[in-house]
Amino acid sequence: MKFEFATAQRILFGEGTLNEIGALALGFGRRALVVTGAHPARAQRLLTLLAASGVDATVFSVAGEPTVADAVAGVTSAHAAGAEVIVAFGGGSALDAGKAIGALAANPGDVFDYLEVIGKAQPLQNPSLPVIAAPTTAGTGSEVTRNAVLSSPEHRVKVSVRSPSMLPRVALVDPELTYSLPASVTAATGMDALTQLIEPFTSSRANLLTDALCRDGLRHAARALPRAVEQGDDVQARRDMAFASLCGGLALANAGLGAVHGFAGPFGGMYDAPHGAVCAVLLPGVVAANVHALRTRAPDHPALLRYAELAEILTGNPDAMIDDAVAWLHSLVAAFEIPLLSSYGFRASDAADVVARVRVASSMKANPLVLSDEELTAILLAAAL
Repeated sequence: MKFEFATAQRILFGEGTLNEIGALALGFGRRALVVTGAHPARAQRLLTLLAASGVDATVFSVAGEPTVADAVAGVTSAHAAGAEVIVAFGGGSALDAGKAIGALAANPGDVFDYLEVIGKAQPLQNPSLPVIAAPTTAGTGSEVTRNAVLSSPEHRVKVSVRSPSMLPRVALVDPELTYSLPASVTAATGMDALTQLIEPFTSSRANLLTDALCRDGLRHAARALPRAVEQGDDVQARRDMAFASLCGGLALANAGLGAVHGFAGPFGGMYDAPHGAVCAVLLPGVVAANVHALRTRAPDHPALLRYAELAEILTGNPDAMIDDAVAWLHSLVAAFEIPLLSSYGFRASDAADVVARVRVASSMKANPLVLSDEELTAILLAAAL
């Protein structure tokens, strides 16, 4: 088997690792742009640590999932600050914004030169500014991926800037940063992490190294996610979910995703819906549809063995069948009270438009097999109504 595996230059994991941020940033320069989420006050400890190490920090905040305009504004801030390093601190939105700003700040021309789908998708001419990524949620794995997702409201799509040089120079994963997350955010981001372990595990591009990451990450997530949601002060559960999210990021960056993310990107761009919650409500239906399609059209496909293994891992029952995995996922979505897609404004009459966009989404390329428009429509409606 031949495969490539690429990730962040350094990964630091464990409680208290945020304390190392000052020395890490100083290794790249004395001027940093700190990219945070909607509540920049939460980065105060980070800013104090940077200042104590002699790093001059300018803060740039993104209010939600980053837009193309946010990235352009962030580049302006980076240039004005003379930033030598980007410190991305927050959930997946802040991390993606930081990676996009780092890439675009180091390259000439217009943002649309580098955007996929709605732009020219040109490769970066210069390496990204160094990025230190410190996630405060356990979900996206963006600290170890090579792209940044930006929404374009005028086009009603989410698109990526993508380059190997966008892999963060340092991924700093401190589970303590997730302790204060409310249950609803823990649930949505945790389901995203779970999805990003299941899809690479059953992907058409899976390899031996990503398999190992997915198996271990899934075991951690299956036992920890319900506990982290129900009891947010469970330190072991928070640690396990931070590790599971990291494993998912490592796996998806090297084995791809599948139909859940094939839906989530276009849907989020059309309806301004939160990524994790969209993935969560779609996940059981996509697994069920993939399994049915494989049984019907490709009964000897190796992905069926993966789904059977998934059932054992999720349920903890060595005798579990594939359908038990689907039932386990449905029960989790119900327990977490994940909203249906109709809550974001989707109507059944919109299905054909959504499916047309899903069909060409890049994540669909790694789904274990091609799903028909009828199958995609059924998945969508089941998660919506």
